[in-house]
Amino acid sequence: MGTHYKGSAQEIRALDAYIKLYRAAEAVSTRINRHLQDVNLTVSQFGVLEALYHLGPLHQNELAEKILKSGGNMTLVIDNLVKRDLVERVRDQEDRRFVTVHLTETGRDLIRRIFPRHVSIVVRAFSGLTLDEQAQLESLCRKVGLNDEQATSE
Repeated sequence: MGTHYKGSAQEIRALDAYIKLYRAAEAVSTRINRHLQDVNLTVSQFGVLEALYHLGPLHQNELAEKILKSGGNMTLVIDNLVKRDLVERVRDQEDRRFVTVHLTETGRDLIRRIFPRHVSIVVRAFSGLTLDEQAQLESLCRKVGLNDEQATSE
């Protein structure tokens, strides 16, 4: 279903494309991340664990940027991961204002165990597209995403 807005052809096409992109993203995200319920993780918590697993210790602001969350939201996500002993905050000894977030052994074990299943689910979710179509989708999404500055400054 597209828009019911009665505007110009350009407005209707853009709104219809946005609606389809949004619905597809929501549907794929829901399917891909459903397995996180089995280990009592939110999508944001999984994102933090995955970023730390692949990139190593990061500052809280870097984590927020990597998983597209606000600083305030990131504090709550990390607090909840700390309570479960999945991550720890480590204060820099030379500049006590600087805190990095590290995986604990428990966190490393969890992400190491669940990440292969996550990858498998992602591959399955995109299996309806050829590799060339997946590359084209990546390119189009990047193009739309990078157009953000122009779109929001008007």
